[in-house]
Amino acid sequence: QVQLVESGGGLVQPGGSLRLSCAASGNIFSSNTMGWYRQAPGKQRELVADITSGGSTNYADSVKGRFTVSRDNAKNTVYLQMNSLKPEDTAVYYCNLKIIGIGYWGQGTQVTVSS
Repeated sequence: QVQLVESGGGLVQPGGSLRLSCAASGNIFSSNTMGWYRQAPGKQRELVADITSGGSTNYADSVKGRFTVSRDNAKNTVYLQMNSLKPEDTAVYYCNLKIIGIGYWGQGTQVTVSS
């Protein structure tokens, strides 16, 4: 069984920064992809960024240059550093772990960007 525990969401003003963390536990193979998705009200869940266990990264066009995904393999933890936040970044952010094509989800953490 796999568990994902997220932290770091909150309210921030436009132009501000937040850092999300997600710790995975359970039956985790060393080869996997961890990442972040988000879902705004009335919209579909979308990929924000992900990173393989080898360090290859993938970003949505809307966050390139502002967000950075990283991971600590020893801690089975993935991070999302979010800078220059915009109101349109407001959403519930979900941690995701893919192992051999099977996806696991965290409970979600709210990020609100507002003045």
